[in-house]
Amino acid sequence: MTEQQRLAQVPELLLRWYDGSRRILPWRENPEPYRVWVSEIMLQQTRVEAVIPYFERFLSALPTVSDLAQAPEPQLMKLWEGLGYYSRVRNLQKAAQVVCEQYGGKMPDTSEQLSKLPGIGAYTAGAIASIAFGERCTAVDGNVLRVISRVLERGWDIRAVSVKKQVTALVAEIVPDDRPGDFNQSLMELGAMVCLPNGQPKCASCPLYALCLSREHGRQEEIPVKPPKKQRPVEERVVYLLFRDGKTALHRRPSDGLLAGMWEFPNRLVSEKEGTCVTVPLTDISEGKRAGHVFTHLEWQMRGITAQAQEAGDYCWVTADQLRDEITLPTAFRVYRKQALQILEKQRANN
Repeated sequence: MTEQQRLAQVPELLLRWYDGSRRILPWRENPEPYRVWVSEIMLQQTRVEAVIPYFERFLSALPTVSDLAQAPEPQLMKLWEGLGYYSRVRNLQKAAQVVCEQYGGKMPDTSEQLSKLPGIGAYTAGAIASIAFGERCTAVDGNVLRVISRVLERGWDIRAVSVKKQVTALVAEIVPDDRPGDFNQSLMELGAMVCLPNGQPKCASCPLYALCLSREHGRQEEIPVKPPKKQRPVEERVVYLLFRDGKTALHRRPSDGLLAGMWEFPNRLVSEKEGTCVTVPLTDISEGKRAGHVFTHLEWQMRGITAQAQEAGDYCWVTADQLRDEITLPTAFRVYRKQALQILEKQRANN
């Protein structure tokens, strides 16, 4: 059996399985273009279970493309808080503004047009176009790369651009005319629920059991091949929780680079002098909590310091209510936000 013959059997088997086994997800039950788009952006590097409550809250607050385009930045960032990778939501709004300006508020209906919007690459464009508009096109993500690699027993590096091009070309040949969106989702669903990336795949319940060469030869845990990940550099940082008159100090990060333009507690590298981020006299200094956070290409190891500030300096001073309800902080500072809120609430109770 040739590769083409083997792959030609995939759609029927996979769609039959998908019809009976797919997860019920809010964006699937109502695949309106805007909903599909928001879900696909949220799902980038984020688990489905984590996305669902964010998706529902986001759509409740911003139910249309026009609402998203006009949303004030504080509201937008607060709705996204905790999902991370904040450039995603910034690009989401930029794209919404383009849709309103150039397409009258209606999402363009082809993968080619969609791919020209900010933050929408080939995969996302294909997913939206096939699911929401029925375009016969591919949507190849890591799940699809893994499934096809195992079915064909191909020991290639799925991180390589050339491999993604090969897989995209193979999948393009078998996308059915009548159900392209369901087919693309079925491939992704299989990779997420059965043909698992870590640990042993659930081959016994796989609809492609009889077709899979890797399973037949006992190589399903070897394929696809992934080169060792490069070790992330680690930065040791000191985070300052400064308090004054029932408020805590924040400042904005630079407008470019990591966490661009976001609020944060003053912090510095351990190797830097304290004056690089603390510009006011301090009293009642004590050690705070320790925390760590892993970014895509970087890791922070942090230790906190709490203190009373004797001057306002050039910080932004916020109350507990503002810190909780209005200010968006990167997930990296979750531990310190919680500690700051506890201290502010205690101070308020004592007063």
